[in-house]
Amino acid sequence: MATVLNFLTRRRGRHGFDLTDWLSWAYLVFGTVLMFGPVLWVVLSSFKTDAALAQYPPTLLPFAAKTVAVEGYDKPLELYRITGGEYQGRHLAEIRRIGLVAQMVDPAEPDKRLKVNIKDRQPEQALAFAVSNYTELFSRFNFARYLWNSVFITVVATVITVLFNSMAAFALAKYKFRGRTAVFLLIIATLMIPPTINLVPIFLVVSKLGMVNSPWGVIWPAVATPTGVFLLRQYMLTIPDDLLDAARMDHASEWRVYWRIVMPLSAPAIAVLTIFSVMWRWNDFLWPLIVLTRSEQFTLQLALNSFQGELQTNWSHLLAMTVLTLLPITFVFAFLQKYITTGIAQSGVK
Repeated sequence: MATVLNFLTRRRGRHGFDLTDWLSWAYLVFGTVLMFGPVLWVVLSSFKTDAALAQYPPTLLPFAAKTVAVEGYDKPLELYRITGGEYQGRHLAEIRRIGLVAQMVDPAEPDKRLKVNIKDRQPEQALAFAVSNYTELFSRFNFARYLWNSVFITVVATVITVLFNSMAAFALAKYKFRGRTAVFLLIIATLMIPPTINLVPIFLVVSKLGMVNSPWGVIWPAVATPTGVFLLRQYMLTIPDDLLDAARMDHASEWRVYWRIVMPLSAPAIAVLTIFSVMWRWNDFLWPLIVLTRSEQFTLQLALNSFQGELQTNWSHLLAMTVLTLLPITFVFAFLQKYITTGIAQSGVK
């Protein structure tokens, strides 16, 4: 804690903050707000009711209208503070609104109805978190099923991606054979092909193999990525060949050399590829949208899309589900982020 405090209070000026210090802090604060401001807005908005989301001007914190129980009315009525007209300064409850005039009642005099122009009143609000936005996801929607589909596809695809890419990178980095450079350049050249061009032929292959409406139809088409092969190959080039030759002299098989020596030494680069793969799979929308047509096979991204209808969108549940969708990828990134700098720097990626 003391180290963090010393770092935050460092300054160039001897007796106080100079212009450079103020500019640095302004830049850091602006960058922080720019990066985390939208995320904070989404998180807080996920606790708002539909009425609070439709409120103008919008508010950062989730506020809800105060209600009061009035004798003679079955449901609590919304409470307003009158700011103008003959009832100025009073707190009245709204019965109904007709155009620009609202029929209101004083909770202390429930038998007397009053007419107030809507411009002469302000709603009484209080801080309230609509936790029901989250709880209703599990009761009204098959959220657990969508979550399981996303987790299964992400975990299995990431494991296969790391395995296939690391084996290809190991062969291109440590085996010497004719055409090795040509094969590597051919793999890298596929980065110039837009992914949308491959959608039709890949779908035809997946359809012929009977993997439509199956999670395996989402997993297999992109398990081998040129980015992963390049990243791991560049990192594995830094591993000394003498270490591998010593293992072979001790009668270690090629699989043992790969699994017990190369893979542990490539942990930083593998962590980077794992983060990339998790982000790719978890956030993938277009390919699952093409392959999966049954709702029981939907991922979270497709389920989010189903919340938006032609005539009405359930924004409160959509925002709550968006926050829950962001949590797993945030935890993975926070757990493995320390390997990003090491892995990218040592693999030669600029």
